[in-house]
Amino acid sequence: MDALSNRINSLPISATLAMAAKARELKNQGIDIIGLSLGEPDFNTPEFIKEAAVKAVNDNWNSYSPVDGYADLKEAICKKFKRDNKLDYDPSQIVVSTGAKQSIANVCMVLLDPGDEVLLPAPYWVSYSAIATLAEAKSIIIPSSIETDFKITPEQLEAAITPKTKLIMFNSPNNPSGTIYTEDEYRALGKVLEKYPDIYILSDEIYEHINYGTPHFSIAAIPELYDRTITVNGVAKAFAMTGWRIGYIGAPIWIAKACNKMQGQITSGANCIAQRATIAAVSAPVSAIQYMVDEFASRREIIIGLLNEIPGFKLNQPQGAFYVFPDVSHYFGKTIGGKQIENASDFALFLLEEAHVATVTGEAFGNENCIRISYAASDENIRTAVARIAAALK
Repeated sequence: MDALSNRINSLPISATLAMAAKARELKNQGIDIIGLSLGEPDFNTPEFIKEAAVKAVNDNWNSYSPVDGYADLKEAICKKFKRDNKLDYDPSQIVVSTGAKQSIANVCMVLLDPGDEVLLPAPYWVSYSAIATLAEAKSIIIPSSIETDFKITPEQLEAAITPKTKLIMFNSPNNPSGTIYTEDEYRALGKVLEKYPDIYILSDEIYEHINYGTPHFSIAAIPELYDRTITVNGVAKAFAMTGWRIGYIGAPIWIAKACNKMQGQITSGANCIAQRATIAAVSAPVSAIQYMVDEFASRREIIIGLLNEIPGFKLNQPQGAFYVFPDVSHYFGKTIGGKQIENASDFALFLLEEAHVATVTGEAFGNENCIRISYAASDENIRTAVARIAAALK
């Protein structure tokens, strides 16, 4: 342990992956665990995407791919950005990576120096703060609560900015809360950022297509911010392609070049077959995946209805993604079934051990009052899981 670097010793373990591992451990002991902890669609990858992958195998796409992605994939991504986000990117501004997580890590590694500050509107995805730590930057959390629909205000943003602020990471639709910032809300936050030309914006839009009526808006569509916004996306969530590991950025060309240089020394180009399949995914009309979004919308209604019946669960109405993020602070300081609950981590552990339902503590997302529950699961599993939670809490 002493021989390990400070870098790895300072890095937290991903809370979502840790909870999934703990749930697997209990499953291996023969316990029937319902996993609502991972952010992974439970659908199969659509047939037309699988067919494109099979064709790529048969066409012998098996050589190293260009570090920043195949030229025709980058063209397809540019068309997708134009069609869905009204963003003009040139292929030279696109970098394809092994998942959006690598895209985010590339951006942080090329922009951040030791001591730089990264603003994280909370709740935020667990890996943002860990990746910032890896880049030797300091995370500054901007809090929100269920009362504000988990959104920050322009006044809060302005108050958090210091001369050391280098980057802010936005994520809408949001993981873990399902909250979506509207165009007006983003423009109001953008007005603050316009005053600080040395602050860069990372906009993580991986859940853009999983929304329930609030139009998606990209920050880079604000002309004054285009030149310092990095738009991050990928195919994992909307196309049920989590294991295919393809993410990408649209960015100012100098940032794209730097990410290309960074990736060239770490992984080189992403998987060749997955890239060919991604051309089919991003080129398809959004209507091709509407059946999944409709199913998520139906499950959202089911889980919110059931959770609202449990005393002490406080919920907002998530507008996107496939998570609910209930405030469970009602239970803190209480003893349930002989177990003392002091915080969200205790509560999530209690649900795993007593109700046999895996969730994730909100502490990992920068909100200590909540837990994240994924409804990327069958209706039956959702109903059974919530019934178990209700029974355990009685």
